[in-house]
Amino acid sequence: MTTPVVGGPTVRRIVVGAQLRRLREARGISREDAGYRIRGSESKISRMELGRVSFKERDIADLLTLYGVVDDDQRRTLLGLAREANNPGWWHNYDDVLAGWFQTYVGLEEATSLIRTYEIQFVPGLLQTADYARAIVAAGQPTASVSEVERRVALRMARQQLLDRSDAPVFWAVVDEATLRRPVGGRKVMQAQIQHLIDMMNKPNVTIQIMPFRFGAHAAEGGAFSILRFPEEDLPEVVYVEQLGSALYLDKREHVERYAQTMDRLTVDGLPPDSSAEMLDRILHRV
Repeated sequence: MTTPVVGGPTVRRIVVGAQLRRLREARGISREDAGYRIRGSESKISRMELGRVSFKERDIADLLTLYGVVDDDQRRTLLGLAREANNPGWWHNYDDVLAGWFQTYVGLEEATSLIRTYEIQFVPGLLQTADYARAIVAAGQPTASVSEVERRVALRMARQQLLDRSDAPVFWAVVDEATLRRPVGGRKVMQAQIQHLIDMMNKPNVTIQIMPFRFGAHAAEGGAFSILRFPEEDLPEVVYVEQLGSALYLDKREHVERYAQTMDRLTVDGLPPDSSAEMLDRILHRV
């Protein structure tokens, strides 16, 4: 009934929700009727099926009965997955500085097999040095205390451990030249950041390309975005578009395909990895 799920609680919630939606639709039961069975509403069923809320075991059991799932092994598997989905991820230790809309992203990021990202203003978070991240956080949160800034930097550094895991995802970044020319944190900070990018390019799972100024207009007219791919068959690719105080999570096929085509175009039009490394080296010696 389910494929093995190796991701954290965010992914488990999405997988459970997808299973519940398929079971409901196979029986021709409306969200309204399903909500009535668990003493809830249509919107509650919708949130459950999208993996946006934690699960009550009683609700899952009642829904499985409504959907005609009587096989003990099937029920045990899904109920167990739902229990695991309620366990907090490591990032919940940073709830004091982690916005709810970004918790979803961190949870999804943990479970990816491939992350493709385009950045136009700053170096991608997974590739930032602590000093570079500190300068960005301090500028973006001018009223934050020193301790809050340090907590946010610590969270970013903790996220970066993802790229060193034995099952690390492939990380492919196209970075606009503007991110390398923007003097964040001063000369020494930028030198260290650019050297860090050069070092990261030696990782077998990391590819970095630069979109140079000289190319002119290019495919990513809408700005920065990331595309997340997962090993689980139950999970579609997700496009993440961050806004000032929120984010969009797009998983409809037509949306994902458009962003995927844009990313493909960027990788063709951007400098190849070897040429990007050479450009980083030139910039390093001119900072």
